[in-house]
Parts: sequence; structure tokens; C-alpha cells
Amino acid sequence: MQRYFTNLKKDNLLFLQDNDLYHIKTVMRMKPNDKIEVVYNGQLYICKLDINYNALIVEQIKNKKNRKIEYILCVPILQEQKMSFILQKSTELGVDQIVPIITERSKINLKDKEEKKIVRWQRICKEASEQAKRLDIPKITEVKKLNELAFNGLKIVCSVKEKDNTLKKVLKNNLKYDKIIMVVGPEGGLSKKEENSLIELGFIPTSLGDNVLRVETAPIYLLSVLNYEME
Repeated sequence: MQRYFTNLKKDNLLFLQDNDLYHIKTVMRMKPNDKIEVVYNGQLYICKLDINYNALIVEQIKNKKNRKIEYILCVPILQEQKMSFILQKSTELGVDQIVPIITERSKINLKDKEEKKIVRWQRICKEASEQAKRLDIPKITEVKKLNELAFNGLKIVCSVKEKDNTLKKVLKNNLKYDKIIMVVGPEGGLSKKEENSLIELGFIPTSLGDNVLRVETAPIYLLSVLNYEME
């Protein structure tokens, strides 16, 4: 059953966005009385389409217990195809917040396009959340510099220089936290100066193994390991 998100509810009706209505009518070719899933305010509803293609609530589904630890992923701004891949796959793997970052070796400069890019990235996360049957959509923050990553929680920076401090060791040595913040460097990695500045902010340099992973591969590895460890 197809899933959609909405912020509009009145009585027993949920109102979908125009692009979702286009998808329902043109792509899925649904008709009135067809059933869909709609998420509103973190709650899942089974609905049927009325004659105007509004979603009439049939049943509210009780939520399963959610993971308590929040995942925050900080990634450099990349070319569109790679950025879309990271957004899609990290959403499928349960990321809660994505922070685009600027680094010394970043090749993409958004200039005056930041607002439009964030709107596009947020839409990619919404569509990935629907596909993955999530009850929420990861938040895309404004673009930040490394010195602005002042988060509380377990803070990890992926490091190709670090050899001994593996992800497994870091998780084993830090058992109490409600957030895990992960920083992935750009192609070519973070500079020594950048890595040191993150260490000063409390980030732990962490090895992802002997193989050097691509920028778009590292978030998948991180989130997959975390999901396994948190089961």
C-alpha cells in the first residue's frame, strides 16, 4: 500500500500535497475508494480516497516502539547524483537529521542556491521516507561550517588517519548517549587542521576499517553498523 505524508487534517479527512495527488492520479492511476497509508503528525492512518481524492480515515495504526537514539549525519555538499544517493540511503537506514557541511576540499559552492537545494533535498528525503515506510522525515538543516557543529551526544568523525580506534571500540566505550553525531569528510578527506578542530569540539576520530570508503559509501556503512548494534 502506497504511503504519503501530510500536515493538513480536518475532522476525519487528511489533505495531500499537489505533487502527491499527481502521483496518485497519474503515476499510480488510483481511483476513489482505493486505499492508501497516510502519516500525519507521526501517526499512521489507513485511508480511502474520496471522490475529490482527499484521504478519508478508515483506521489508525498503533505505532511500534521507536528507537530512542537520534542519528545526525554531517556530510559535505557533493555533486547532485552523489548527494541524492546519500539522502535516499541514509533515510532508508533511519537517519534523523542531515547537516550539509562546507570543508576545505569541498568542490561544490551553492552560493545563492542554498534555499532551493535544501527544498529539493527535503523532497528526496520525503520520497525515501514514504518508500521505506517511515513515520517521519529526516530534517535537512542549513549548510554549516565545521566549527558550527556544536552538538551534544556521542560525536564521531570518520578518519583515514586513525587505525586503532574502530567504530566497534568507540560504541563499546561510550554506552550512554541519546544522540550519535557522525561527520564524513569530502573526497580526499578532511585536512589535519579540520580533523583537529573537530577533536577540540569533542569528536572522536574513528576508523571504518582498512579500506578507504567513498564519501557516499561511508554513511551507509556507519548507519548499517549502528542499526545492527542497536537491535
